[in-house]
Amino acid sequence: MVRGREVKGDARHADRIPLDAVLSVFEGRDDHARPVTASDVIQTVGCSRRTAHNKLNELVDRGTLDTRKVGSRSRVWWVPIAEPPDGVLAEPSAEPPVEDVDLPGTGKTLESRQAALRAAYEYLQEHPEAKKSDFLQEVFSEYPAEYETAEGWWNAIQPALAQLPGVDPPEERGHIWHFLGG
Repeated sequence: MVRGREVKGDARHADRIPLDAVLSVFEGRDDHARPVTASDVIQTVGCSRRTAHNKLNELVDRGTLDTRKVGSRSRVWWVPIAEPPDGVLAEPSAEPPVEDVDLPGTGKTLESRQAALRAAYEYLQEHPEAKKSDFLQEVFSEYPAEYETAEGWWNAIQPALAQLPGVDPPEERGHIWHFLGG
């Protein structure tokens, strides 16, 4: 019987949390490119994990949010980018602002490093989930940017890539980079 009361209590509590409260978690972020986790909702709204998942999934079903599984057991949510109305062509995506990112070097060296950063950004756009080894194998080989080693190249490109729009770098080394759009 106690178990039955817990379920009813959770259900009543879930009904008291409006979807607007969950959406406010997305609006209240400092970094709008970073997706939201169920833990973010739990901490901000003060609800159970089950309630957070139910509310987030309801917003996905309504088309208000998009979601994606990351890793083996985790999931993230975000507000999708609005599509242009039918008949209106979207503007072509602008070049990433690589000139605004601090990279070492001047002259031709800087230009080759900006080209490498641009290539890494384009690779992430084409492969929205990528590991460090993917960048080293696919981008470094064609855009060494005057670096003698892949590790030296990555030490310069990685922090610069993290500054570009739509890039969600991993919180820990060796994990997966995500492109969320931008």
